Amino acid sequence: MSPVSSIRNLGPAVEQACTRAGIQSAEGLRALGADAAYTRLISSGSRPHFIGYCALVMGLQGRPWNDCQGAEKDALRARFDAIKAAATPDHPPQSEIERVLDEIGVVEKRPGKTKNAP
Repeated sequence: MSPVSSIRNLGPAVEQACTRAGIQSAEGLRALGADAAYTRLISSGSRPHFIGYCALVMGLQGRPWNDCQGAEKDALRARFDAIKAAATPDHPPQSEIERVLDEIGVVEKRPGKTKNAP
């Protein structure tokens, strides 16, 4: 069995996250595919991040993480948004600034946050 970090773009942090998600090897990750694996990562506590998703998808194709452009990137964004929405359905609506920051991967949604909560 090859380690997850043997896949292009994926390092030790992703390997640890995969282990937490029950993905023990590069072969297991390839067998699951990018979308199912990313769903598992989110479900096991990894914070959704579009660039991380792109790195995973591109890595499984043997491509550099930043190789995705134009329509292909737009299609990946739509897939990422769908995966994220399905994996985190219980979050309350965010303020506009939280939504934008979450969209670009700066902050994550916080469940149960109220207007005056820290």
